[in-house]
Parts: sequence; C-alpha cells; structure tokens
Amino acid sequence: MKSNTLNFGIIGNCQSSALINENSSIDWCCLPQFDSASVFAKILDEQKGGSFKIECDETYNTSQNYIENTSILVTKFENEENSFELIDFMPRYQKENGSFYSPPEIIRFIKLLKGKPKFKILYDPKLEYALGNTNTYIKDEFIVSVVDEKRYGTLYLYTDLNKKAIINGRDIEIEKDCFLSVSYNEKIESVTLNQIFLDFEKTKIYWMNWCHKTPKFKNYNSEILRSAMTLKLLTFEKTGAVLAAATTSLPETIGEVRNWDYRFCWIRDASMVIKIITKLGHKKIVKNFIDFIVNLIPDKNEKLQIMYGISGEKNLTEKILSHFAGYENSEPVRIGNAAYSQKQNDIYGILMDAIHFQIDKYREDNDKHEELWSIVKLIIWVVEKNWKLPDRGIWEFRNENKHFTFSKLLCWVAVDRAIKIAKIFKRKKSAEKWDMLRKEIKTDILENGWNNKKKAFTQFYGSNDLDASVLLMEQYEFIDAMDPKYISTVKAIEKELSFEGLLFRYKNIDDFGKPSSSFTVCSFWFAYSLFKIGEKEKSKKYFNELLSYSNHLGLFSEDLDFKSKRLLGNFPQAYSHLALIETAMNFN
Repeated sequence: MKSNTLNFGIIGNCQSSALINENSSIDWCCLPQFDSASVFAKILDEQKGGSFKIECDETYNTSQNYIENTSILVTKFENEENSFELIDFMPRYQKENGSFYSPPEIIRFIKLLKGKPKFKILYDPKLEYALGNTNTYIKDEFIVSVVDEKRYGTLYLYTDLNKKAIINGRDIEIEKDCFLSVSYNEKIESVTLNQIFLDFEKTKIYWMNWCHKTPKFKNYNSEILRSAMTLKLLTFEKTGAVLAAATTSLPETIGEVRNWDYRFCWIRDASMVIKIITKLGHKKIVKNFIDFIVNLIPDKNEKLQIMYGISGEKNLTEKILSHFAGYENSEPVRIGNAAYSQKQNDIYGILMDAIHFQIDKYREDNDKHEELWSIVKLIIWVVEKNWKLPDRGIWEFRNENKHFTFSKLLCWVAVDRAIKIAKIFKRKKSAEKWDMLRKEIKTDILENGWNNKKKAFTQFYGSNDLDASVLLMEQYEFIDAMDPKYISTVKAIEKELSFEGLLFRYKNIDDFGKPSSSFTVCSFWFAYSLFKIGEKEKSKKYFNELLSYSNHLGLFSEDLDFKSKRLLGNFPQAYSHLALIETAMNFN
C-alpha cells in the first residue's frame, strides 16, 4: 500500500457521504447533504477539522474492506485475544410507499467477534466548517454538539455505550454488540441496537439488489462494480444531480494552490457518467439527471452553465476558509467554485450526446420528448452562434480563451447528435439544415486542429502542444480508430505526454505553471485508445498497471503523482471511475 495516500473508504446514501480512514477515523462528512458545511473535516486540517475515531492500543491490527456487493465498510480490529468489526454505513432502503429512507446520519455498528476488546472513542465534531466553537454536552438520550456563533447547528450522537467514557476518551470494554449513530436530526423514536441492526440488514439488501441489476462481466467485474457503486454514491437523489467528487480542496499537487471544490454538478462529467450508468442498466439515474437538466433550462434563451449546485443553484461564488491549514498544509481551502461563470463550448456536445443516448435507448419514454426537442433546438442555436469563438476549454484555463480542438470537436458532436435526434423524431428539414453546419465544423477541425509537423491533432488551433482530450475524437465518432491521423495522434501523445506509466493531460504552462501530477482520467483514456487502434495487449498491460495505483479499496481520486503514484486531488472522483468502467468494458 502506498504511504501518504488517500486511504479512505466512502459510505453514503445519495443525500450525503462520509470518508473513513483505514484507521476507522471519519475525517470528512458534510450534513445534511453533500454540499452542506462539514461536521468532520480532519482531512482539511488535522488540528481544527474534527473527526470520529475508534482507537485501540498498538497490539491490535486493522484491516478494511467493503461487504461484497455493498457500500458498507468494515474495519476489523484484532489481536491475539480479542477482535471486533466496526461496520460503517449511511442507511438507505426502500420504504413500503416506494420512496427511499436516506436520513442524514452515519451508523457505526460494532460487532463483537471474540474476547473482551477495549478501545477509546475519540469523538470530536466541528460543525459549520469549524468556523465557530462547537460545544458538546451529555443529555439523557444522546450526546449533542452545538455551534451558535456563525450559524446555528446541532449534531446528535446516539449510543448504548457509556456517554461519559466517550466524551472523556476513556477505555471502554465490550462484551456484546453495540452501536454509535451520528444524526443531523434529533430522533423522535428511541434508538436501539435492534433498530440499528435492522437498518444494517435493509441497507445491505438495498445495495445487493442494486448490484444484482448491474450486468456481470467476464473480466474486471469487481472493479467495474466498485466503480459503479462509487458513481451511485455521488448521485444526489433529491434532484438527480451527479457530483464530480465528494470533497473540496484536496490538492492536485501537495503544497500548491490547485485546490477546488468539486461538490457540484458539472454538465460534462455528469453527462458522461449518465452514459456509462445507462450501459449498466440503471435507468432511474438517467431519467433523474435528464429531469435535472430540463428543470435548469426553463427559459428558451437561458444560457447553459458548465456547472450547477446539486440543488440547481446557479451562483457558486468561491470563498476561502483561511482558518483551515489545508490537506498536508496545501492552501487555500475553497468552498464554491468560480469556474461556474466560465465559457466552455464543449458542454453542449456532451449534453447533446447524453440526450441522444437517452432518447435512442428509451424511445418509448416520450413524456419528456417535447421538452428535450426544445433544448436540442436551443443548443444548436447556441452552437451555431458560438462554435467559431474561443473558450476556456475542458481544463478550465482561468486566464485565456483559445480555439481549443476539444471544444470544436464537441460542437461537432452537438450537431451530429442533434441530427440523429431529428431523424428519430422524423424532423427531416432540421436534419438537412444542420447537416451543412456539421460538415463546416468537421472541415474546420481537420484543417486547423491538425498539426502536420507534430503529425497529431493539438491542444488548440495553431498550437504545437499536445493534449490528452483529443484522444476522445474516436470515442465521439468524429474519426475512425484506424484512421492514420488518429493512430498518429495516439502515438504522438504517448511519446510526448506519457511518463512512467501515467499521462500528462498537457505539458504547456497554464495559469499555475506546468502540471506536476497526472490527471487519472487521461491515463484511462490512453489505455482505451491503445485498445481501439489495435494494440490490445499493450492496452491491457497499461490498464492493469493503472488499476494497481488505486487505494486499498479500489478507489481513485482525480490525480496521481508521477513518481510515487500516490492519489491526489478530490476523492473519489466520478470522472476517474467512469473512465475505468468504459476502458474495462473493452476487455469483455
């Protein structure tokens, strides 16, 4: 196992999530939902952030795994005489009326295996991003933590263990199963071990049923399934939004300032996730996301943003939490994301691709088709007006607009998929009219995106710099995998951007200097491209090597350090896991 890496498991219930360290410490959790203020944030500040840990003496060994086909995390503690399991989950299961029970709470069910284990409970919540003073009090039925300075907030801990021993960090010896339950809301009914066990069994059955609906694969089935569950954990059921990641401000490079809040819904990432989840048969997530998009565009003239809050918020003003030291002292810690106001022309193509996929796959579900057709026409109108203009591109350069090849490619995708949608809806005139635009964009890319000296499509028009995003040209059906220009581009990217088994997304200096970590999704794209150009053995070898860089639970963040291969960036990252699934499917 790599040291100094993101050795966390994620638990969640499609309302919020928590990250649990391999040593049992809950080091990140926001309640009542993903984008709320943190109640535990040790991952962003060792001293001030707050955490919740079960601590045994040094004679105990620990190991961690998920219960098979679930997102329930088990941390096992054992020495020669004693052992117990800490079973962590956030309840999620279907009620009799068909709705889901997904409360803002974390259950820690302690299952005695042998002996009389002793441990301390280090319970240190810090509400509201630790901005005020959190005071914790013992009451008859629970332990309550309150912050009342900046904003009013409360957190409740229910348990059948000695509350004073918990608060004072004293040793607790157990002779039977027991529980700890952290709740954002005060419970109306009393909390019992029987109820906790029932929640555990129902949640386990929920996840096992969800996995049962996912197709089985001959190769890489466990990796695909874990990635699929991780993507599911990053969906916000209330609105259908899909988060880019569960965290904020985990740095792309230690000690640098590329630290962003990813607890939002990027149209680009989310649409790609939806395509993959559809292939895995989870229709409800797709429908919910399409509803989310439709609801964001009530006015036909309204500008489509690159990203939204998970409840549809359009203003995501960026703020800095200067009191937090940051992950391994990598400042600043940001909440909100200024990129929401950027112009990125690629989002239209990715959104249109997802809409086409939905309409084509589920032609009988026509209740949304009129609204979707209005959106299709709006997007084409926007693309027609904007495709010749520069933008900030897929990598969100903050200071300069350019004619990025990837953005032009996705404008072509928008028109191509719109034509296919028009044909499904028997709108022959629209299809014929848009065909001229599609041809015009394609000609422009082939003439201006291609660099004859490099024998490759480059990052932007007139550039000598290569960019991993152009590997997606084949995936989006712009160019055939065996086209000499595509093969040459893949080879040129391998030569210039590959380094010790990982890929730079680009090497040219951006707003913050030359990138010094590998964007994980790009390495998966490269493995995918190798497979498509016929280098299947090389692709598989590269893919297997990439999989070995995950953490102990098979989870990936946004970035990997080139040298140490440690995980960096926000975690777990939807983009990384979707690309893992897409690449793995090639080998089945």
